[in-house]
Amino acid sequence: MTSSTTDFLATGRRVIAREAEALGILRGALDENFTRALALIMAARGRVIVSGMGKSGHIARKIAATLASTGTPAHFVHPAEASHGDLGMLTKGDVALLLSNSGETPELADIITHTRRFGIPLIGVASKPGSSLVRQCDVAILLPEAPEACETGIVPTTSTTMMLALGDAMAIALMEHRAFTPEHFRLFHPGGKLGAKLLKVRDLMHSDLPLIQQDSPMSEALLVISQRGFGVVGVTDAQGLVGIITDGDLRRNMDGLLRLTAGQVMTRAPRTVAPDALAEAAVALMNDRKITCLFVAQPDQPQQALGILHIHDCLRAGVV
Repeated sequence: MTSSTTDFLATGRRVIAREAEALGILRGALDENFTRALALIMAARGRVIVSGMGKSGHIARKIAATLASTGTPAHFVHPAEASHGDLGMLTKGDVALLLSNSGETPELADIITHTRRFGIPLIGVASKPGSSLVRQCDVAILLPEAPEACETGIVPTTSTTMMLALGDAMAIALMEHRAFTPEHFRLFHPGGKLGAKLLKVRDLMHSDLPLIQQDSPMSEALLVISQRGFGVVGVTDAQGLVGIITDGDLRRNMDGLLRLTAGQVMTRAPRTVAPDALAEAAVALMNDRKITCLFVAQPDQPQQALGILHIHDCLRAGVV
């Protein structure tokens, strides 16, 4: 290992250690103002408008996105754009959340003035107790004193890490207070891997079921299997679903197959899955049972088939 590589590692470890220490300090510094800020947000009829300039602005964007995706309507407004018309995005019923390490960011002045003029609650996040932002806001959350990660102390690093963690803490506290569920979360994340993991069986199942009566001839069963494309057919009687015919059942009854009825060939009491089960759990069940299809039914009514789920439907949706 070269000396330069050693220096890189030492610097990286020092930065992470310094920021981790700052987060510990922030944890201990949270007080009733954190609770007051969340109470303001909970009481708001509108959205949380988050803003900041420079590095604080990047953090503000992330906080707005996290709030919005966890059940708190939020939007980022760039302070420079606010001065050129976007102040109209901040209205009565909203709450403003402004981030500024120094608390003296001049670009925030118009937003601060707008909130004071129209009685819009203002939450300020800053590190200087006597700063303009802290003096003007309704609730101030002060970042504790902690050195920036760089040795010069001028690059926003530790301070922005604390802002980011504070935003996450606010979002999660609000989410838990609202009893925000994985189902709610999926509604805001329909795409990508996360959305796929939270898909439910009912989201992917087919309601046009491949079914035949148990006294139907196997020639009819083969026709339904071929036409529907699921590779299986469900078998019913007067009470509902009583069996399933798969390719394994066909192979086991090849001798004289066309002389048999569906009831004679089927596997009884087929495995079903609940419509509200996660599709990921259905895939695990199919893999465990080495099958490719599951009929969908409520656990207390397994004979009342509501749909059918094929493993290909899950794979196409990104559920693995």
